[in-house]
Amino acid sequence: MKTDRELKELVKQKYSEIALQDKATNASSCCGAGECSTEVYNIMSDDYTSLEGYHSDADLGLGCGLPTQFAQIKPGNTVIDLGSGAGNDCFVARAATGVMGKVIGIDFTPAMIDKARANAEKSGFNNVEFRQGDIEQMPVTANIADVVVSNCVLNLVPNKNGVFKEIYRVLKPGGHFSISDVVLLGNLPDALRKDAEMYAGCVSGAIQKDVYLELIKVNGFKNITIQKEKPIIIPNDILLNYLTPQEIVAFKNGTTGIFSITVFAQKPVTDSGCCAPGSGCC
Repeated sequence: MKTDRELKELVKQKYSEIALQDKATNASSCCGAGECSTEVYNIMSDDYTSLEGYHSDADLGLGCGLPTQFAQIKPGNTVIDLGSGAGNDCFVARAATGVMGKVIGIDFTPAMIDKARANAEKSGFNNVEFRQGDIEQMPVTANIADVVVSNCVLNLVPNKNGVFKEIYRVLKPGGHFSISDVVLLGNLPDALRKDAEMYAGCVSGAIQKDVYLELIKVNGFKNITIQKEKPIIIPNDILLNYLTPQEIVAFKNGTTGIFSITVFAQKPVTDSGCCAPGSGCC
């Protein structure tokens, strides 16, 4: 089994390659993991083109939802986008927060940061910035964000609990997040879960839906709400790379499901006299 460090390096390598691919290539694969499907349609991503602030050069077709559409961003807000890629969600968030607000994109991959900065520069967006960093240790101070968004990123991170702790830290009291991610019902076949390419492609790194929601709860968030949920159907020509035809039939007829969910949750205005979750002082 790969270590957390090895998985992170795998993701960094794959997303450095993805940064150089066009949207059509990314959209017809599994979160851009490779040209593995002959079917031309988006396996996971939703259509951003009708949203204000949409930037075609920043849309790599890598998402699994529209978190900024559900994020309740208000004018003047400070928004942090985790795994900001080429900047698409940041630019949509900027349209909502306005020139008096601020948007910070954080991404692990230097090639993505370079692409996002170039897109912001071309558009003259002075209140959008991109910082390279690990979302388990965000390069921002505590209690700075009104809203955190993320699109199909936490499932790539081995230590999801650590990310939720960081989201709690950087949100202002009363702030909230809206995150789109991939989760599971039931267990994936071993061949899917073990394959490194599928990990970088968002599926094998996903965890059970109930475990995902419990991580949010134990880290102190309130008002946890699923804003949108949709099944993700992996085409047979991708599954054939990992499963026999008989195994594909059993997989599709079984109880296992792969879903995109968009989840909202809020950091309490007060901690009811207790320290932040994970601090060990309560």
